[in-house]
Amino acid sequence: MLYLACFGMVDEPTPKPLHWIASTLADLRTFPRAVQRSIGVALRTAQLGRKHESAKPMKGFKGAGVLEVVEDHDGNTYRAVYTVRFANNVYVLHVFQKKSKRGIQTPRHVIELIRARLRKAERDHRESEKRA
Repeated sequence: MLYLACFGMVDEPTPKPLHWIASTLADLRTFPRAVQRSIGVALRTAQLGRKHESAKPMKGFKGAGVLEVVEDHDGNTYRAVYTVRFANNVYVLHVFQKKSKRGIQTPRHVIELIRARLRKAERDHRESEKRA
């Protein structure tokens, strides 16, 4: 943060727009409030161009452009997957409660869903660049 000495104000970066792909916002709203807040803080951090301490690159995707936040609450595990691959936008690709009791690996069908939503985000981003 840059502190402006003469005005005593903080110069915060302008947040990048947050785009919810498919049912991600509605799905997040079904999570416990504490989980919603934790994921919301991580997404806000991404909007400000930073990486939240609990965000990690999602396995199965090249580079660090697809991130995952994992939140444990009352014995359940909740996840949010988003991308910061695009300079001016953050896209939430999938939010879900992990139900599998076997291992920590994300099921193949979930990875494929995230890939499909990432392609949708790429199309949306290209279209918005054309309009700008």
